[in-house]
Amino acid sequence: MSIYSSFKLVVSWIAVASGTTMLSPAVHAQTYPDKPIRIVVPYGTGGGADVFARVVGSGLEKIWKQGIAVDNRAGASGNIGTLAVVRSRPDGYTLLLQNITMVTNYAVQGRLPYTPSTDLTPILMLGSTPWVIVANPKANIHSLQELTDLVKKNPGTVSYASCGIGTPQHLTMEVLNQALNLDILHVGYKGCSPAMTDVIGGQVPVAIVSANLVAPYLNTGKLTAIGVTSSKRYEALPNVRTIEEQGVKSFNYDGWYALMGPSGMAPDVVAKITESVSKVLDDTTVQKTLYDAGIEVKKGSAKELSKTIADDSAHYYDLARKLGIKPE
Repeated sequence: MSIYSSFKLVVSWIAVASGTTMLSPAVHAQTYPDKPIRIVVPYGTGGGADVFARVVGSGLEKIWKQGIAVDNRAGASGNIGTLAVVRSRPDGYTLLLQNITMVTNYAVQGRLPYTPSTDLTPILMLGSTPWVIVANPKANIHSLQELTDLVKKNPGTVSYASCGIGTPQHLTMEVLNQALNLDILHVGYKGCSPAMTDVIGGQVPVAIVSANLVAPYLNTGKLTAIGVTSSKRYEALPNVRTIEEQGVKSFNYDGWYALMGPSGMAPDVVAKITESVSKVLDDTTVQKTLYDAGIEVKKGSAKELSKTIADDSAHYYDLARKLGIKPE
């Protein structure tokens, strides 16, 4: 992606966030919402996006006195569910709970079946979770150094599982492999859960998965933690050292969750959704529920969300080409 293209992407997203490109449909905040709302999650049940949608939806039901249905539409790396929202009416009754996979999908594919800057309305950044590199206990790997030693003694024979080709977890691990000059084989799965299941079962010795999935298995000894990918320790796993603590400088990778809608939503409806979702996220019980699920609440405005998506799109696009990662 050229600097000019990246700049256009940032500008167009910020313009949408500020309402300068929005068309104003008939629905306005004075009457919204007066019927049930649907939150589309373009991934399977049980993942971070699904958890976030159900927790936020439950809170909104109490505030709005309307039903909130979570609609899991998995497939095509999140494109099926996202397209369903893109094609829906921009009246605020169909929303999208997306995550960073949207931009890494674009980075690897080089295109999407929709244009984020014109087909979606950014509403609110919700939270984040880092990735954790884990191992089967029988592999006897407890640190990044031990993983490095094993791979260098057995080049081209040690493998790791990720949540899929082109996922943020895959890209993050390849950055680490390049930094440490490791010859480790990648096995891409269709989701983090099956990748983790095979590591627990011993089919693959190592995996990089979302941190919100691993805590129960670390506590019971079914998995061993090697390191967390964020710049600071993950609060839910305070004893797991960061990759940076283990010698790789400026290593900071995590994933975000965000709420969006179809293009053309009325600014006052967006503002009402933002206000109500913020109230839900400010609730300490909600924060504890998300924390227990391995997700940290990090609110951000539509403008901040727009910039994050634009910046990450450019960063991961360049990264995928530098690493030579291509779609299957």
